[in-house]
This record gives sequence, C-alpha cells and structure tokens, in this order.
Amino acid sequence: MTPRLFTSSEAVLRVERSSMRVQQPASSADMISLAMGEPDFDTPPRIIQAAVDALQNGFTHYAPLLGDKALCQALAEEVSAQSGNPVKAGEVLVTHGGTAGLAAAILSIVNPGDRVVIPDPTYSLYADLVNMAGGICVPMPCRSDLHWDSERLDKALEGAKLFVFCNPGNPTGIVHSREEIEALGKLVNRHDTLVIADEAYSDLVFTDRPFTSVLQRPAFAGRTLFCQTFSKSYAMTGWRVGYLAGPAEMIAAAARVHNTVNGSVNSAVQRAALVALTECKDDVKRMYDVYRERRLLMMQGLETIPELTLNKPEGAFYCFPSYSLPIPAIDMVALLREQGIAVRPGSEFGLAGEGHLRLSYAASSEAISEGIRRLKRGLASLK
Repeated sequence: MTPRLFTSSEAVLRVERSSMRVQQPASSADMISLAMGEPDFDTPPRIIQAAVDALQNGFTHYAPLLGDKALCQALAEEVSAQSGNPVKAGEVLVTHGGTAGLAAAILSIVNPGDRVVIPDPTYSLYADLVNMAGGICVPMPCRSDLHWDSERLDKALEGAKLFVFCNPGNPTGIVHSREEIEALGKLVNRHDTLVIADEAYSDLVFTDRPFTSVLQRPAFAGRTLFCQTFSKSYAMTGWRVGYLAGPAEMIAAAARVHNTVNGSVNSAVQRAALVALTECKDDVKRMYDVYRERRLLMMQGLETIPELTLNKPEGAFYCFPSYSLPIPAIDMVALLREQGIAVRPGSEFGLAGEGHLRLSYAASSEAISEGIRRLKRGLASLK
C-alpha cells in the first residue's frame, strides 16, 4: 500500500502562513547577541537547592493538574494581595511557563472566526496562537511613542471577543500608566470584550510611577485571565513554570487545554517556584538594580548613533529604536550579523514594528558596550 503523503493540519498551516516569528541562526562564539529575551543571570542558589531538596524528599510523582497545593495557595495569596479580593480554589492554574499559560488561555477562549485585538507591535506568540485557534487577528497600531491610541483601540474593540496585551511591553519596553489601564477597563466593559493580560515583566519597571496591574482595577474582574511567569523576575527561563489567575470558569476552560496538551507541571520545579515566590524578593531586587544600570548603559550608547531614534524604555529589558535607513528590518538584522552583532527585527512583532530593532539589555554590560560599538559601526557602513 502506498503511504499517504503527509500534510500538516490546517492549524499548523495557518500559523506557518501568518507567523512573523524569526528563528535566527545559532550565534558563534565571536558574535555579540543582544537578541535574547532571557536573563543572563543564573537562577538564585536557594531556588536550585529547593529543587534538589524536593527531589530528595520524594517530589518525583505527578502533581495535581491545577498545580501543587502549596504553590497554588501561595499564588492565591499573592494575587489576593494585589487585587484586594480573596482568591478561591480553582482560580489559579500552574502552567508550563508563561508560554503554555498563554496557549491555554487563548485556545480556551477563541473560536474560528472570533476577532482578537492585539497591539502592534507586540509579542508575536499572541498572533500565532490566535491563528492556530482559527481566530482573526486585528492588529491595533500604536502611537509613535509606542503607547496605545485610545480612539483606534475603541474602534478595534467593537465586536472583538478578546484583547491580548503585555505590560510592560515586549518589544517596546513601554509601561502603561494607571490612566491607560483604567481607560482600557472602561472600553472592554463597553464592548463586552474578554482580556488576557500578560504581566511577565511587572517586576522590571523603571518609571517613577507605581506599576498598575489589571489585578488592581475592578473593571477587569470577571472578564480577565492574568498571565504570569517565573522566567524573567527569578531568572528561571529553563525551569518552565508560570501561572494563570482569573474567574473559575475561565481557569477551568484553560486547564482543560493545558491538561490535555501538557499535563501537570514538574513537581520539584513547583516546589522551587514556591521558594522563589516566598523567599527571593531580595534576589529579584538585586537583579533589578543591575538591569537598571544596563538600561542606562544601552540608552546612552544608542543615543550616540545618528541613524537611530529611541523612545525611552520604561520597563522590561528591551530597547526598540527606529532606524532611518531604507532597509527592511529582516535584511537589516542579516547585515548587522555580518558586523558581529545579533538583534531582532522589529517586523517580527507586527507590521508597525518595521523599521525598528529590538535589543535586550538582559546581556552583560560588556556585551552591551561591545554590541553598541558594532551596531554603530554597522549602521554607519550602510549609509
């Protein structure tokens, strides 16, 4: 019998047709990479030790599908402290990193044909997941300062089932103010739109204003899934642990997807996450202080490059400068690699990101300084 010729599912083909995500070649030893959205810090030792202790104490079996009970309780207390409202059983789901949390959230909400509004530019995974679900992405171009255009957002939300955003922003580095978040709350209520709020970088805010989470604004209650991860704040990217919080019926739907695709999260990792959450605020502060210094170093370097214009980054660990040369971003990145510097093309994050580059200051100070030097040399050579 002749084997059937394999064809990917339509879900896969939709993502392949539409995805803007870029897989860059592996960087060689002499390449300076400012492309990765990953802390260069090692995971704090006490978190590592907590995983070792958990393994030695028998945490080698399946965990409950919603998450380790002690971790879920600690997360419920954390969310309750931020929102001022008690978090009940079944309102928290531990996930395989923020990525699986976003996947479970979007795939549990979006039906084929549903309109989903996403800012443009923004993290490209959102659009991939919406397309996988068969939804219709509605990009909402941001203003020149990379904040939302409220009138444009109001129009985009008309008839939309879902709005997905990150705050602080990847790739833009912007932080939405309390006024912006409150205005969004009014709009999603007016349009009866659900919300997924990705606050992965909420511990990395460098403005003089307190960070405003959706958890703190009553307008989002009952219609919002809050997505968080241990990856950024605690330098735990490889551990793959995050969580969702929200109304029980929304968490139950997300859990159905997560449990079907992923199953429960590694038991020992969840115990390590518990220690991170309850004992490692000083480690978060130590890394924050270093990021603050690196942010200034990168900003000062970029401001010396005449081909670039930089909106001051307010949070996360990214700069997102625009450049003046008439070269597509994907080609610009390839040309810069020839100069020994790896960055990400702004077009990866949406059509409005064209003409921009994303640089990460999660790299070492030495890498940032040398990377800026190579970037300046490379752009000058292209004029």
